[in-house]
Amino acid sequence: MTTTFNIQPLSRELAPAIQQRIDTRTKPLGSLGKLEAIALQAGLIQQSITPHLSAPRIAVFAGDHGAARAGVGAYPQEVTAQMVMNFIAGGAAINVLARQAGLDISVIDCGVASKVEGASRPGVEYVIAKQGLGTASYIEQAAMTHAQRDDAIAKGAELVRGWHAGGCNAIGFGEMGIGNTSTASLLTHFITGINLDMVIGRGAGLDDAGLARKRALLAQAAARVAGRTLSAQDALAEFGGFEVATLVGAFLGAAECGMLIVVDGFIVTSALLVAHAIHPAVLDYCVFAHGSAEPGHVAQLAHLGAEPLLQLGMRLGEGTGAAAAFPLIRAALACLNEMAGFADAGVSEASSA
Repeated sequence: MTTTFNIQPLSRELAPAIQQRIDTRTKPLGSLGKLEAIALQAGLIQQSITPHLSAPRIAVFAGDHGAARAGVGAYPQEVTAQMVMNFIAGGAAINVLARQAGLDISVIDCGVASKVEGASRPGVEYVIAKQGLGTASYIEQAAMTHAQRDDAIAKGAELVRGWHAGGCNAIGFGEMGIGNTSTASLLTHFITGINLDMVIGRGAGLDDAGLARKRALLAQAAARVAGRTLSAQDALAEFGGFEVATLVGAFLGAAECGMLIVVDGFIVTSALLVAHAIHPAVLDYCVFAHGSAEPGHVAQLAHLGAEPLLQLGMRLGEGTGAAAAFPLIRAALACLNEMAGFADAGVSEASSA
C-alpha cells in the first residue's frame, strides 16, 4: 500500500477530567449507560471535556461486483445504479433517516457499472471517484489489481480529508453494491478465520435456493486461492469491491484526522476489518452503530471486541444504522455539555460511605 497514515492511539491523559464531569452531572453514577461511554470516547477523540459535533455527515460508497452476474445476490446488478440515483434524488431510506438526524449525505460512485444520472443538490453531495466499471468476478480471478486497490484506498482518505477540512468532525459510513454481502463474507472469513458458511447470510433477501447457490459460489471463490496465505490487503484485492476498498481508506483517513467514526453494518465493518489490520488504532475512533441481522456481523464484532449501540434487526445497509445512531450520539454529548452539575443545581450527591 503506497499511502501511509499517521494514526495515533487516543491519549487518555484527559480521561479523568472527562469522567469527573460525567460523574458529577445530576444523576446516579453510570446511570446513562452507553451514553456515558460515548461521551467519554468523543471527549478523548477531541481532547475536550465538552466535545461537540461539527458538520456531521453520512458518506455512502457505491460500487458493482463482477461476481453479482453469477447470481450471488437477489437483485440484478443494475439496481446499484438505480439506488445511487435514488440517493441523489433524496428518496431512499438513508435520505429519510439522515434528514431526521440533521445529517448531510455524500454519495460516492467508486465503481458503479451502469450509467448514473444526477447531480449534487442541497443536503446531498454526489462524487464520482470511479476505479472502474465494477470489479472483475472474484470467482474466476482477483477482483482488482493491487494498484486499483491502493488507488481506491488513497481516494477514500483524500475524500475524508476534504470533508474534515470543511469542518466535519464526525462521519458515518454506508455502502451500496449488489452482491457486496458476498464480498463481506469472504473478507470476514479470510481475516478472522471463521468458517465461511457461518458468515454467509441471505443478504437482500435470498430464498433457500438462492442461499445455497450463494454458498456454493463463495466456496468456489475461496477455493481459487487455496494454499495461499492472504494478508488483509491481499484479501481485499482478491475479493473486495471498489466501494469497500475506498471505505478502507476513508476509515484510515478519518482516524488520522481525529474524527469520530460511526460504523454501520456488515459490509462497512468488513472494510474496517481491513483498516484495523493495517492500523489497529483506527478502532479508538469508532462507534459501532448497530448489530446487523447478517450472521457474519456477529463474528466481525467479536473479532474487533466491539459492542454495538443498537440491536434493531436492521440489514439494509446504505448507512441507515449509522444514521439511526447519530441522535444517540448527540444526546450523549448534550448530557455531558448541558446537564447541570450537582454543585450548580444545589443537589446533594450520593454518599460514598
